[in-house]
Amino acid sequence: MTVPKMLPQKILFGLMALSFASCGLFKKSNENTFSHGKISFMLVDTSGNPLGGEGAGKVIDAMKRWTGVDVEFRYIPTDEYNKKVTEVFEHPSSAPMIMHINKVNQELIQAVNDDFLWDLNEFIWDAEKYPNLSQANKNVCKSLEVNGKLIGLYKARDIGRNGFSYRVDWAEKLGLPEPKTPEDVYNMMYAFTYKDPDGNGINDTWGLAMCNYTGPFDVIQTWFGCGNAWTEENGKIVPIHQTAAYKDALDWMRVLYQEGLMPSDWETRDSKTWQAQITDGHAGVFVDVMDGGRRIWDNLVSHKVPSVSDPSKFAGMNLIGAINDKTLATSGYNGFLVITKSASREQVETCLHYLDKMCDDEMVILAAYGLEGVHYNLQGGNIVPISTKSSSSDYSALNQTQCFIPHALNAAKPSVVQNERKRKEIQIIAENEKSAVFNPAVSYLANSPTYATEGGKLDKIISEARTNYICGKISEVGLQAAFDEWNKNGGTEVLSEVNEQYRADKNKE
Repeated sequence: MTVPKMLPQKILFGLMALSFASCGLFKKSNENTFSHGKISFMLVDTSGNPLGGEGAGKVIDAMKRWTGVDVEFRYIPTDEYNKKVTEVFEHPSSAPMIMHINKVNQELIQAVNDDFLWDLNEFIWDAEKYPNLSQANKNVCKSLEVNGKLIGLYKARDIGRNGFSYRVDWAEKLGLPEPKTPEDVYNMMYAFTYKDPDGNGINDTWGLAMCNYTGPFDVIQTWFGCGNAWTEENGKIVPIHQTAAYKDALDWMRVLYQEGLMPSDWETRDSKTWQAQITDGHAGVFVDVMDGGRRIWDNLVSHKVPSVSDPSKFAGMNLIGAINDKTLATSGYNGFLVITKSASREQVETCLHYLDKMCDDEMVILAAYGLEGVHYNLQGGNIVPISTKSSSSDYSALNQTQCFIPHALNAAKPSVVQNERKRKEIQIIAENEKSAVFNPAVSYLANSPTYATEGGKLDKIISEARTNYICGKISEVGLQAAFDEWNKNGGTEVLSEVNEQYRADKNKE
């Protein structure tokens, strides 16, 4: 077993003799009386020098004063991390109290079945003890449950990141309203294709920007009410290809292709050219992440592309997110933190206290920007970084200990100044959350033996059939043949295994 790379003791606990700046963030009283010894982490080393900068001691001192907890960090290089996780599972005595996990897999599920991890449902919903963590999203937590046990705390990512955006100047020129329904979207795409939105008199535009990445189809499907990969219907969970709404969505997208409202060669277009279809003036609609739509907007402004409706202004995008009050939810997390049975029950509470405090705005800012007066200044209530990029090694690795619950850096105060485009992105992503459609089968699929071995093949069958149907390569008969193939190649068994778990959960309620 390889020896994990450990941070030097003098960095781990402090350089406590050093005085740290009298930072604005820490001027208010926060003399933390909570102190129950040390906790330990195993995390990913993505930089080669985590918490290794000259100012790291002051940052760690500030963190300790805020949380009241001593922390031992064990950082493992990225390319060695998964191997190290496996070693920990095989030799539990070597386990840290808290460790980062990338995803739920059979190895992790076996660890749960071996009683290696604490069920965090027993703890985190206590709002008095954990005012931040207790606000965790229940849908995201559900996807991290195994046999009814909450096995980890998610590291939040925006749930409402996916959505719809379009060239607002094209719409203004053609007198098109902001779309609300799939029919409105179709009308916009048709007009963008056939009504000369750029006014050049040439038939050289189309509605939907599309490439060989099929994520937009996943988003569009939700508009028709079929769900996100799987859905709850008639008292059980089913894959969405078994719903009538899924067929409605495919028929709609098939019409887009047949009528030339997206590029006919989209299957061979590289994703690197995707956003350029809009910035180069060929397409008008972008269905994907809101930050992608905002980056297109940034590009139009930075290249001073004139608006076709008002040449005195720059062209732009309107970010609206959901259609039919629905959009595709992300998983809601980018990895998660588990607490192992190396921690006693009392130590679990210390771990959770630390994780809760690290969700406070003060700690979110500390891990993102460092210390006021050292790494940044405040001007007009906004953060203005003064440090070099290299000084981020003083503080940035702390963000691996943060769950960003109830909100992420964008919502933390104080903040850096955001332009109009970024503010719009943040606003729409937040609004999208109430319309975001989750996959209710995520944790059940992770615990399905058949899906573990056949899932990749099954997903490919459905994905290829969707593409072939949209492009007219197969008929309804061919589509049904693909669904039958899914059943015969393990799909029926997956459906049974998923619903056995689903029923067991329902019986516990």
